[in-house]
Amino acid sequence: MPYSEMLIKPMREDLSLNGIKETRTPDAVDAAVQNTKGTLMIVVNSVCGCAAGKARPGVVEALRHSVKPDEVITVFAGADIEATDRARGYFTGYPPSSPSIGILRDGKLVYMMQRRDIEMRDANMIASELKAAFEKVCAPQQAATN
Repeated sequence: MPYSEMLIKPMREDLSLNGIKETRTPDAVDAAVQNTKGTLMIVVNSVCGCAAGKARPGVVEALRHSVKPDEVITVFAGADIEATDRARGYFTGYPPSSPSIGILRDGKLVYMMQRRDIEMRDANMIASELKAAFEKVCAPQQAATN
């Protein structure tokens, strides 16, 4: 049974009010993946304390960095159930976890932060980890020179 929308509204807004697009259906997730040229970060949001005190503030801080994904979307575990399942389907090789953060380049997973990675860090550490990932996987690709 999904969480009450009244309960999770402020948790959704932690991300949506910071410019992160909510995707509430599998079709919306697929459209974001298919229509993003370059990098797409998918944030699996959650009601848990590590989402509230660590993941969401860490994501918001990381997105202030000069290098960041081309697009960022979110799904809410326990509310956007089918959309969350679809998003997790792009996290090839990783078991479902909430919260979690994946970065795709042209539809292929290139970076993953699971709940276990989030639980052991504070928001600043998560932001630093994401910024480093952004620089590695979201920076424009250098043209090969001969």
